[in-house]
Amino acid sequence: MRYFPQGPDDIARMLDAVGVGSVDALFECIPRNLRLNKLLDVPPPHSEMDLRRELGALASGNATAASHRWFLGAGAYNHYVPAAIGQILLRSEFYTSYTPYQPEISQGTLQAIFEFQTLMAALTELDVANASLYDGASATAEGVLVASRATRRRRIHLSEALHPLYARVVRTYVRHLGMEVATIPVLPDGRTDLEAMKKQCDAESAVVVLQNPNFFGCVEDLETAVPAIRASGAFAQVVITEALSLGLLHGPGRWGADLAVGEAHSLGTPPQFGGPVLGFMVAREGLLRQMPGRLVGEARDADGRPAYVMTLVTREQHIRREKATSNICTNQGLIALGATIYMSLMGREGMREVALQNRAKALWAKERLSAIPGFSVRFTAPVFNEFVIDMPRDASEVSEALISHGVVGGLPLGTFYAGMERSMLFCVTEMNSRGDIETLASALEECAS
Repeated sequence: MRYFPQGPDDIARMLDAVGVGSVDALFECIPRNLRLNKLLDVPPPHSEMDLRRELGALASGNATAASHRWFLGAGAYNHYVPAAIGQILLRSEFYTSYTPYQPEISQGTLQAIFEFQTLMAALTELDVANASLYDGASATAEGVLVASRATRRRRIHLSEALHPLYARVVRTYVRHLGMEVATIPVLPDGRTDLEAMKKQCDAESAVVVLQNPNFFGCVEDLETAVPAIRASGAFAQVVITEALSLGLLHGPGRWGADLAVGEAHSLGTPPQFGGPVLGFMVAREGLLRQMPGRLVGEARDADGRPAYVMTLVTREQHIRREKATSNICTNQGLIALGATIYMSLMGREGMREVALQNRAKALWAKERLSAIPGFSVRFTAPVFNEFVIDMPRDASEVSEALISHGVVGGLPLGTFYAGMERSMLFCVTEMNSRGDIETLASALEECAS
């Protein structure tokens, strides 16, 4: 979209329309000592061509997945996005649509939301999906509030292997709600300590929040954990930051989880410097009326044709404020539609194939990196496409040094965990070739020495 500034004649006509003699007269209400009485220190105007050239040169200094070999994950994943997704999203009826405030006349938008809900429910093996939430972190916090409302309990339990930024958002949400937050430790193999979890849970526990695969890339034992949580009377909430893992792993609903929440941007949306992203929430049917956001259902019109309807809207602008479950209910429509297109194009077998490539490449990379003298795998639990490597020097220093080799390495974990200053969380996806992994290994050998 181009920017067309107003010329002097345009400005004169607008000033005449509002009845003032100059642009400065519009600011007479602001005291003079608060006004800027000099020109801004900015460069002179450029032609559009020169401006594009200058901005392009600035952008070329960014380390991107296109310019560097990329091994950073930790919640934002570099996956291949089929060209068809962008082309379909650019259709004007999709690209310009917004929240359906007069929903039933927006049948196309409602159908897109309904298809997204259906696919997410199938992917997580749960009953009801909303559409949707801003991001995985706020979806996690909203899930905690759902559990607290439904159980009428005030204590929540967060695994230490939950994404630390997600945990921070949860604590911010509940800080002024009188809730108690407990942390469940992690075992030496990288998974949540289920025995410690069982000891913590009691009649005051509302929900236990586990991440799978967890922040360290380890696959949690949900088959054991979820029944143990449910036996205590608490809700089991599973956070998924890497939705593509569900192409290979069973959905949390298979093991009886109450809630699956997280981030679905890896289904058809590239990382893009942190956004846009796509939070989701899927729950068992009994929690339907506690869920934030909106739900679309399928009905029939008078002639028996399929008709999509807004079945539930829980925002305070639609219902009594004290009955509202959330004031965050954007449907992230365009990104949700992108995920819907991705899942539809890939299908069950396509997503499984991509997931298998992620796991196979990650396992090979883990073996290759741990063979470097002084390097070792920190956790022994099974992984999907992320793993932690310990190295002989500070991981932050190594990360900086890797950039000069054209490599974006993993996440230095010392930022979040004391005692892990020499640990780095690597991610390997279908976008990484064997040559990329060899380049990473060679660069690490040089940087770590």
